[in-house]
Amino acid sequence: MNFFRSFFLALAMLVAAAAAPTLSAQPPAAAPNPDATLNYIHAAWDTLTRSVTDCNSLADTKIDTTPVLYLPADLPAPPAVTALEKTCHIRVLSLPRRIEKLGDVRPEELHTPGLLYLPNPYVVPGGRFNEMYGWDSYFILLGLEADHKEALAKGIVDNFLFEIEHYGAVLNANRTYYLTRSQPPFLTSMIRAVYENPASFPSTPAGRIQARAWLEHAYVLAEVDHATWERPEHKAGSTGLSRYYDFGAGPVPEMADDSAYYTDVLRWLVAHPHQGGDAYLVKASEHPDAAEASKLNLTSCDIHASVVCAKAWYAGFRLSRDFYSGDRAMRESGFDTSNRFGPFSGDTHHYAPVCLNSLLYRYERDLEHLAVVLGNVKDAAHWDRRSQARASAIQRYLWRPKDGVFADFDFVHARPSSYAYIASLYPLWAGFTTRDQATKIVAQLNLFERPGGLSNSNTNTGLQWDAPFGWAPTNWIVVSGLDSTGFRTDAARIAQHFDATVDAGFATDNTIREKYNVVAGNSAVKVTAGYKSNEIGFGWTNAIYLKMKQVIQKQPIAPAN
Repeated sequence: MNFFRSFFLALAMLVAAAAAPTLSAQPPAAAPNPDATLNYIHAAWDTLTRSVTDCNSLADTKIDTTPVLYLPADLPAPPAVTALEKTCHIRVLSLPRRIEKLGDVRPEELHTPGLLYLPNPYVVPGGRFNEMYGWDSYFILLGLEADHKEALAKGIVDNFLFEIEHYGAVLNANRTYYLTRSQPPFLTSMIRAVYENPASFPSTPAGRIQARAWLEHAYVLAEVDHATWERPEHKAGSTGLSRYYDFGAGPVPEMADDSAYYTDVLRWLVAHPHQGGDAYLVKASEHPDAAEASKLNLTSCDIHASVVCAKAWYAGFRLSRDFYSGDRAMRESGFDTSNRFGPFSGDTHHYAPVCLNSLLYRYERDLEHLAVVLGNVKDAAHWDRRSQARASAIQRYLWRPKDGVFADFDFVHARPSSYAYIASLYPLWAGFTTRDQATKIVAQLNLFERPGGLSNSNTNTGLQWDAPFGWAPTNWIVVSGLDSTGFRTDAARIAQHFDATVDAGFATDNTIREKYNVVAGNSAVKVTAGYKSNEIGFGWTNAIYLKMKQVIQKQPIAPAN
C-alpha cells in the first residue's frame, strides 16, 4: 500500500465526519432534466457576454467605486469608448506609461482601480466575476466552440493577444489590480483550438491566408507570454521548474468586498498554533503609531497604502509579508484557496507545482507544433529542447516512483509534498507520462473520485478548493487526460457523474454554479473558511458540461444504480 493510500485511509473517518456539515439537505427538487440544463447553457452565453462598450460590463462588485475604464498608454481612445463617459457616466483614463511586462505599472500607482480596455466581446464567469479571466476563458472557449460560437471564441483569444501587447502578459483578469499576475497558462491551447477549428476562418483561399497571418501573429505573442514564466521570479529555485508568483506586495485589493477574509485567516492561525502557520504571524498593534507602521511595511504590509491591510488584524497579530507573497501566488494558481501549500496555501511560492509545470510543458510542445506549422525549423528545435528539459526536471523532482504519483516539490526545503491533490493527475493531460506512470496515476483515482465526480483533494478543510468540492476545470483536465491516454471508460464514468451532479443542482434552483459537492452529488456547498459564496453563472461549468457530454457520447456506459 503506497504512502497516499495508507495516509488517507487513516484519515478517512475523520474526513467523512468533517464532510458531514457540507451534506446539508437542499430544498426538494424536481427530477434532474438534462434538456433543461442544456437549454439554460445555450441561453447563458448571451447573458454572460460582456463588452467594454456596454455599461453593465464596467461595474466591479469587488470594488465599490465609480467605474473607470483604462486604456493602454499608447492607444488613442476609440470613439465608442469616448462616448462611454456620457452614456455610462464613467471616466476614461490612460495608463501612465507603456507596459512591457507584469509589474511595470503597479496598481497602487493608480488612484482608482478600474477595468482594462479590450477590443472584443468576451464571456465572464458570472456572479462577482464581471471581467475576462485567464484560465476560465480556456474552458469557456471549449464550450463556445462546442456550441458553435466560433467568432466569440476567436475574439476572446484576440483579447488575450491584445493583453500581451499592451499589458505585458495574459492577465489574471482585465482589472488594474491584476496588472502584477497572470493565471495558469492555457494560451497556446486556446490558439490551437481556434486555428484548428475549420469554422474559425472562411473556407476560401483568402480565409486560409487570413488564418496563416493570424497564427503568425499569435505565435509571436505566445512566445512573449511564455517569457513571463521564464522570469527569475517565476523560477522554482535551481530545479529548472517554475512556480507561481505575483509581482505585487501585501494583501490583494480585490478582497475589499470581503474584508473579513484576512482576519478569518488570522483567527484560524491563532486558534491552531503549531499547525504550520506560525511563521505567518507578526505581533502588531491594531492601531500602530508611525514607527510601528513603518516597521510593518517591511514585515507585514503598508497599512497606509491599503485599507485591506489596515483591517487585517486579530488578537495582537498581523500576517507576515511572506504570507502575502504566498497568498498572491496562490491566486495566480487559480486555486484560491486550499491547504495544499500550507494553511491557506501561504507557501505557494515555495513550491514547484505539478499543475503549472504540466501546463508549461504542454505550452512548450504547442509552441513547437505551431513553429512546425509555420515552417520555422529552428524555433521548433528550440521548443523541443525546452520541453524535454522541463520533462526531465519534472521526472527528477516531481515523480515519486514508490508511490506512483506526481507530487508538488517544496524547493525551499528540498522535499516533496505529501498532500494528495488533483493536480497529480495533470500529467495525463500534458502528455509526458510513460505508460507505466499513466497506469499508476489512474490507480490513484480512488483518492479523488466520489459519487458526483472528482474532489479536488482528500482533505476537508472547509476551503473551497479542497474536499468535498469538485470543480469543472479540474474535472475536465482529468477526464480529457484519461480520454487521450486510452482510459476511456474511466473518463466516461467521471464525465457522466459530473454532469449528473450539475443536473441535480440545476433541478434544485435552476442555476449552474462555480463548484459542487461531489460527495453529495449536488450544489449543496457549505464553505466555512476563505471564499464562502458559490457563484451563479457559470462560465466554465456551462462549458465543461457540454464537453463531458461529448466524452459520454463517445464511450457510453451503463447508468449508475
